[in-house]
Amino acid sequence: MKSNILQDNINQLSLLAAAIILLLTIYVAGKYIKQMKTDRSTGELADENWDGIGEYKNELPSGWAYTFLGTMIWALWYWTMGYPVDAYSQIGEYNKEVKTYNKQFESKWANADAQTLRDMGEGVFLVQCAPCHGIAGDGMGGKAADLTVWGSKDAILDTIKHGSKGLGFPMGEMPAGLLSGEAAEKVAEYVAGGMKGEQPAEFATCAGCHGPDGKGMGGMAPDISQYGTPDFVKMVLDHGKKGFIGTMVSFKGRLSPIQEKAVGTYILSLSRGE
Repeated sequence: MKSNILQDNINQLSLLAAAIILLLTIYVAGKYIKQMKTDRSTGELADENWDGIGEYKNELPSGWAYTFLGTMIWALWYWTMGYPVDAYSQIGEYNKEVKTYNKQFESKWANADAQTLRDMGEGVFLVQCAPCHGIAGDGMGGKAADLTVWGSKDAILDTIKHGSKGLGFPMGEMPAGLLSGEAAEKVAEYVAGGMKGEQPAEFATCAGCHGPDGKGMGGMAPDISQYGTPDFVKMVLDHGKKGFIGTMVSFKGRLSPIQEKAVGTYILSLSRGE
């Protein structure tokens, strides 16, 4: 199928703008080149000078001023009349196709079983996560989080020891070393166990930000009651995180909800040795 670039409203506007800019450039350049050959500097000198070099109090060049004004008018026209929201464009057509495909994708895999989610998550992980966390998810010798122990008591102890940065919650970042020794052990075991059973008194240190129930006090801090589940992975993906080798950007909008759930399922399988 042959395509005609002039059928696209955006292409027409772009070509028109290019032609206008080219004509203006030729006109302005020619005008000032001619003036450079014939005109002489005149007028009142400004009081300021730099190493004996001063400047005249001349008016703003009309060619530059009209070009600048024309650019502003063009921009206002382009965004209000030249390219209305409902106009056809190749970008708009592409975005519409992507939305349609994503909707079909979500519908197709809405009820995917655990194995399917794991396989899907592995594919996403190898492309998006493995460059930093390693193909095996082991963090490549401490350069990133070791996901093979994620969700375990050891992983929580590591977080307590080193702190947590970059999640962007209103309560701020978790500093390192809030607990140590037996106190850290008790809290890590409690959280890793799904916060079931008797809550250790030492958890009061965590409750100051995460709340007595660990649910983050309405979004003020991470919901650690979901630690060790795909939902917690989704939270990290949505917020991003700071690590040893840099900042993990937020994947919110980059991955669909099903893909986020799939990545969480796969990471959980890594920590379980599946």
